[in-house]
Amino acid sequence: MDLKQDVFADVEATTDEETVIASNTSSLSVTEMASVLDHPERAIGLHFFNPPHLMDLVEIVVAEQTDERTETFAVDYVKKLDKADVIVRDTAGFASSRLGIALGLEAIRMVDHGVASPADIDTSMSIGYAHPMGPLELTDHVGLDVRLQIAEYLRKELGERFKPPQSLRRKVRAGKLGKKTGEGYYVWEDGNRVGMSGEWGEDDE
Repeated sequence: MDLKQDVFADVEATTDEETVIASNTSSLSVTEMASVLDHPERAIGLHFFNPPHLMDLVEIVVAEQTDERTETFAVDYVKKLDKADVIVRDTAGFASSRLGIALGLEAIRMVDHGVASPADIDTSMSIGYAHPMGPLELTDHVGLDVRLQIAEYLRKELGERFKPPQSLRRKVRAGKLGKKTGEGYYVWEDGNRVGMSGEWGEDDE
């Protein structure tokens, strides 16, 4: 948050008061970011889904201070990019991250409890529910460290249902952060999934 606020302040210092200032964030409060601005009404969140060149959705996050002009500008901007927009109020996790983290954490718990392998859980969601990829593969793409940070933030804001599973903590401590390090819930080589990481069904919590 400190870094986001510093960048917002730097941008405001070099632009006129009509310039819209936006941040791409999946969970941090845009209202808090905007609080450092002299003209916070021109601040808004634009949550581009990863990878943005393939994903069509942009979540427009309206802060407490955001005025109607800024919101309208953001909607028009997203439409000009030929992407789909959803408008959400600035609450913890917004809409997409809150739902996505809930699904991802439950998938990790299912692995920990030995319900099924990561691959079979992911297949059940990709084929059964038409998700582009399952929640565990998505966790590897996003980064286990990022998922853990978001979960901890949502736990603080929304309660114990977002408590991170122990296997997620252990993997992050071990530097197994997903695709970017070559191992998370899967093993990756040259950007391709080549196997599953370790044993599953080890934890009881």
